[in-house]
Amino acid sequence: MVRYAKEAENPAKSVKARGFHLRTHFKTSREVAQAIKGMHLRKAQKYLKDVVGKKQIIPMRRFMGGVGRHSQAKAFNTSGSLGAWPKKSATIVLDLLKNAESNAEVKGLEVDSLVVEYIQVNRAPQMRRRTYRAHGRINPFMCSPCHIEMILTETESIVAKEDDDAPKKKSKKKEARARARLGAE
Repeated sequence: MVRYAKEAENPAKSVKARGFHLRTHFKTSREVAQAIKGMHLRKAQKYLKDVVGKKQIIPMRRFMGGVGRHSQAKAFNTSGSLGAWPKKSATIVLDLLKNAESNAEVKGLEVDSLVVEYIQVNRAPQMRRRTYRAHGRINPFMCSPCHIEMILTETESIVAKEDDDAPKKKSKKKEARARARLGAE
């Protein structure tokens, strides 16, 4: 059995999916993972399909050197409206979500109520190639693959919050204003 970096709080109500040595950039995969963290499974799948079709964008928050500015990124309130459409990373994460969905079906969980509770992207060992430079020199030409692991958890139906009978605390200033309004009337 493969060890995950984090164990699910309720293993009976959660499913896992994982990919090793994935040939996609670590940095873009990390941004894709952060974009779908906390989303429902169906919403995350639709979002990533829209990213592949360039209808929605992935906001670039940490690894943003040389990333262009796009008006779609304004919706995410990123600094400088930086965003990209990492097609390869999005399709790989989409495949992992599909794998987690099939794991949930086998386990007998409700697929429509799954939420991406945990997702982690780690750097994998770099793969080495070479590129030929001027004057007979050779430089390394490395790729940055990654490992991705995720845990999806089945959530219970949303319960309405009950009203508290205890009065809410008000500041002294608000209480004084309320007394002044009552005294003026």
